[in-house]
Amino acid sequence: MPAFFRHCTLLLVLAHLLMIGGCAAPGQTRDEQRQNIRQTEREVLNALYQLKPDLRNDVARAPGYAVFSNVNVNLLLASASTGYGVAVSKSGERTYMKMGEVGVGLGLGIKDFRALFVFDSPEVMERFVERGWSFGGHADAAAKAQDKGVAVGGEVVVDGMRVYQLTESGIALQATLKGTKYWKDSELNFD
Repeated sequence: MPAFFRHCTLLLVLAHLLMIGGCAAPGQTRDEQRQNIRQTEREVLNALYQLKPDLRNDVARAPGYAVFSNVNVNLLLASASTGYGVAVSKSGERTYMKMGEVGVGLGLGIKDFRALFVFDSPEVMERFVERGWSFGGHADAAAKAQDKGVAVGGEVVVDGMRVYQLTESGIALQATLKGTKYWKDSELNFD
């Protein structure tokens, strides 16, 4: 690979790593951030329930679920995402979380999407909340105009949880290998 491309790739990866630090929910105060996350949670659940009505019963029966808001950026050979969300147990206990993702592979575009994780057992949910690490390959093609409806990715079953992706806006074409980290938001889980 020519030196120019190596330097560009290195700069892109460094820029993406810096972007991951900005994965806090919008809002100035903790209460505003929590309120924003709860609003996103309601919007995502309502949109998915309209598109997949049976999902409402699945979520109600599940030991818990998590909803995340995520912005993914792909530039040539590197990709990065930052996001925030909440995991909600059947008892109603809420754990606010952050997420970050880096990857390598061909891609170009920016995609703003929401994800719903439905846990198949309390142990899977606890592992997700406490350890929250996921790594895997991802192939995706989504193209959507801002005001042209919604695009829903198919259900993905992985490691005891079902994942649904709801694209809000953006255009992306990517085939990447990514590392994703989910972790507790230490600021939002304390009063």
